[in-house]
Amino acid sequence: MAEFSAPGVLAPVVSNIWDQERSWTLETYRKNGGYEGLAQAWSYGEGELTQMIKDSGLAGRGGAGFPTGLKWSFLPAPDGGPRYLVVNADESEPGTCKDIPALMANPHSLIEGMAICLLAVGGSHGFVYLRGEVVHVYRRLMAAAREAREAGLIGKGVGPNKDRDIEITVHAGAGAYICGEETALLDSLEGRRGQPRLKPPFPAAAGLYARPTVINNVETISSVPGIVRNGVEWFTAMGTESAKGHGFFSLSGHVVRPGQYEAPLGITGRTLLELAGGIRPGHELKFWAVGGSSAPLFTPEHLDVPLDYNSVREAGSMLATRAIMMFDDTVSVVRVISRWTDFYQHESCGKCTPCREGTFWMRQIMHRLEEGKGKPGDVDLLYEIASNIQGRSFCALGDAAATPIKSGIEHFRDEFEAGYTTPARELFPYEKTPLFSEVGTR
Repeated sequence: MAEFSAPGVLAPVVSNIWDQERSWTLETYRKNGGYEGLAQAWSYGEGELTQMIKDSGLAGRGGAGFPTGLKWSFLPAPDGGPRYLVVNADESEPGTCKDIPALMANPHSLIEGMAICLLAVGGSHGFVYLRGEVVHVYRRLMAAAREAREAGLIGKGVGPNKDRDIEITVHAGAGAYICGEETALLDSLEGRRGQPRLKPPFPAAAGLYARPTVINNVETISSVPGIVRNGVEWFTAMGTESAKGHGFFSLSGHVVRPGQYEAPLGITGRTLLELAGGIRPGHELKFWAVGGSSAPLFTPEHLDVPLDYNSVREAGSMLATRAIMMFDDTVSVVRVISRWTDFYQHESCGKCTPCREGTFWMRQIMHRLEEGKGKPGDVDLLYEIASNIQGRSFCALGDAAATPIKSGIEHFRDEFEAGYTTPARELFPYEKTPLFSEVGTR
């Protein structure tokens, strides 16, 4: 294996070519080592690629952090029927913004990763389920698949012996957040209403079209080519003991330089904040979302927590999609969580009662508190409703809606109780929050 320099503060791997001319094209990708991993993958025997991904410690980058190689190994023994790969590109949670930029700037990393995964699990057809609103990404991803097909990298009769089929289909969804849940995604992909399925059976045994199916996130699959090309030791040199490799940290909010920071797992929020130029001048950090809107909030005292799965969990939150939203002292936590609650209530599929009814009740109470019209006991009632949703809904959407409310009350109860008498807009005027002077001024 080639020698590599020690990882730095940042680790641009998937994002390494983003600043190059026409980074999304096959020509640019191949100039930078693209498809070398696939070329090597053809020489691996049965089970060897899956074992390599296991040994690398690559965990799912879509939120759950489940070991990728272990998930691949769950597929039953081949029975002569089809086996599928489905890539979840239905990115839509508030604050989460890593997969769409990656697909825009480097779609071939996903195409190559899908081809390698299909070789590993013995499949011949992979699907990308993309959020339907991002038409520009849909076109770019289809163009990348077409380039790869025309170059003979995927398609029918590919490989050294020209005896393998690797087909990739890009499918645009209709913009439902619930279809980010893997079984709802499968139902939608099959042409049915996107609602979570009862498990078991799990997708590994009966997924797409009731056949064995691997479902992974865009970033997860896009990380596979680097592991195959550079080796397990290269990947495990990054990260921490419990979280190996690199990942995107999407910084947004009141920072000087928001954007995508691809770094080894285990970097701290403080380091990322410094890389982003700190909080905008004249203000201080009030709270931040470490794993998107569905994870418990962090406060400034959590800035030195290593951002890996175990450390963040021990600190009381979830790393999830690493969608880091920084909010300064001009922001009403009640208003932020109220907007998030609006989103979850709107996106609830309605299949289960706790989520369908509970998100509606929470939305009503959040709006009362935001408007300064809260009723005595509303904060306790809100916390109780959230607690009754958490762990009792059919899928994780109910938990996602309840978690920030409980966390917000635990950290900022006084601010919630101020909603009994005072509107959030008076405590935290809208005009002080925007980042740009031309927005929200009078």
